[in-house]
Amino acid sequence: MKFLASGKVKDIYDAGSDTLLFRFSDRVSAFDVKFGQDIPQKGRVLCKFAEFWFEKIQIPNHFLRRESETEILVKKMQMLPIECVVRGYFYGSLADRSKNGSITLPDKTDTTLAAKLSEPIFDPTTKSKHDTPIDKTTAIKMNLVTDSQYDWLENTSIQTYKIMAEIADAAGFILADLKLEFGMLDGEMTLGDSIGPDEYRLWPKESYRPGQIQEAYDKQILRDWLAANGYKKHFDNARNSNVPPVAPEIPPELVSKMTRRYIAAYERLTGLSL
Repeated sequence: MKFLASGKVKDIYDAGSDTLLFRFSDRVSAFDVKFGQDIPQKGRVLCKFAEFWFEKIQIPNHFLRRESETEILVKKMQMLPIECVVRGYFYGSLADRSKNGSITLPDKTDTTLAAKLSEPIFDPTTKSKHDTPIDKTTAIKMNLVTDSQYDWLENTSIQTYKIMAEIADAAGFILADLKLEFGMLDGEMTLGDSIGPDEYRLWPKESYRPGQIQEAYDKQILRDWLAANGYKKHFDNARNSNVPPVAPEIPPELVSKMTRRYIAAYERLTGLSL
């Protein structure tokens, strides 16, 4: 197979016959910074979560089959240059942007940290090294999508979020937000890329408390550690000075905790053993 590209987490190969092989690694990144350490078992979890979600979500997608513990085979497709983010809770960058006035939320939105929104909102971004939030007007002006494509992406993304949130709820989790990617396959809008704990925030219902940082069963646990120890600010300052941010060493106990949480999320949510 011909190697095509290496992303933050997965390596992509041309598998012939209009198919691609996604090989999931144990690599981890946060705030667009790649770390030198691996998170053991992460690739297996991401691979099997991709299989689980693609088979659960009843909308057209490019998934064909799982090839191994860390590989899936998918159909080639022309990806759309937009990341479809759905937010169900007031958290993360949504909370930050609301505070600095760069986004306007509906009147009477509860702005308590981690509060549930009255309705999920579509909050897409560009697809670039540092994703930038956009609205419908901007997306069309930038020629990322057409008017009708944007509406379809918004409706389908929110519908998909609601389906996944119900599945997570039944397993004792809250799906706080979700990132999806779509493309064109045989002239039809189709769900692509992969879906797993690098594409959403997952909180255990038993520890959920609005007004505070939530327990994370996804890579948010790393983001929280970086923010609490001043590394996020360091990354921002470095970029503002046109200097590439340098990733710190992740403490061994945090690496182990992330592995345990990734595995627990998969096994609790799917009912399957890793």
